[in-house]
Amino acid sequence: MIYLKHFGLAEPPFALTPDTSFAFSARSHQEALNTLLVAVDAGEGFIKITGEVGTGKTLLCRRFLATVGPGTVTAYLPNPALEPNTLLRALAEELAVPVASDADQFHLMKAINTCLLGHAAADRRVVLCIDEAQTMPWETLEALRLVSNLETEKRKLVQIVLFGQPELDARLAEPAARQLRQRITFHYRLGTLKRDEVAQYLAHRLRVAGYRGHPLFTGPSLRFLHRASQGTPRVINILAHKAMLAAFGEGLAQVRWRHTRSAARDSRELLPGRRWFL
Repeated sequence: MIYLKHFGLAEPPFALTPDTSFAFSARSHQEALNTLLVAVDAGEGFIKITGEVGTGKTLLCRRFLATVGPGTVTAYLPNPALEPNTLLRALAEELAVPVASDADQFHLMKAINTCLLGHAAADRRVVLCIDEAQTMPWETLEALRLVSNLETEKRKLVQIVLFGQPELDARLAEPAARQLRQRITFHYRLGTLKRDEVAQYLAHRLRVAGYRGHPLFTGPSLRFLHRASQGTPRVINILAHKAMLAAFGEGLAQVRWRHTRSAARDSRELLPGRRWFL
């Protein structure tokens, strides 16, 4: 990236990939992570985390997977928009369960159940995390509910964490989803960054990227970033990156209000209905 040397950075500070080394413990994210850890420790079957686009659900999922203890076997499905049999095959692959290429749903479930019983006998907990859960077809959601039925007399054999956009809440509110909805005992709605957290968020990412200078963003530029982004981390990343490019283009070592305003003007498609920055 062309401005790295100019600002004394070792790597890009505002990349959009969910890199856990850049994870910032905002209040909302920490509360969500604590909810996940408590729910898993309690042995609950279904857990749901929802949040708007860009609030960091995938990053939270990766933080959670990196936090669970060594006695936990984890499986991760990033794209669950699959037919029921394909979802079960994906789960079997994540759990290293050998299945025949022509296995039907009954035999897939049987193989997965045998694997889960083996983990339970060895006192290992199994956690399945599903990202973008709002994209799952109804038939696949039902297959997932059947997976959650696998249990011994004393414990669930697998705990399932659903990460999704608010559309997931709307889908689960429908009458057809009542059986699955009743099984979700822990849930959390991710929020956006508060005004005071934006400065901390930017400083944290810059520090991880190697920045060691004076505050890079002025007070007015920080206030503008929060107002324009409404605290959404992904939008903040995009605007901060473009603002730094604008400052670099002027040969300046600090990002000012006009640079963040220019970034917002260049990102109108991300800020629908917000015309005050024009």
